Amino acid sequence: MKTTMALLLSVTMFSLSAGGAFAATAKCKVTEIKDNVVTLDCGTTAGKIVVGDAVKVKTARKKAIEGC
Repeated sequence: MKTTMALLLSVTMFSLSAGGAFAATAKCKVTEIKDNVVTLDCGTTAGKIVVGDAVKVKTARKKAIEGC
């Protein structure tokens, strides 16, 4: 009985925590910047993001040109 309850509890905990681990990814382009507001164009992947979601923006890095 104890092992059945422990197994059931562990499966329940795993199923509840696994859903929050996945995040939506979208590649977007900046279309407009006004004061503190940035407008992004995400195309067809915009459906993955809803109003009020917290997003992380990662800028494209440019390589430095080294030389003499």
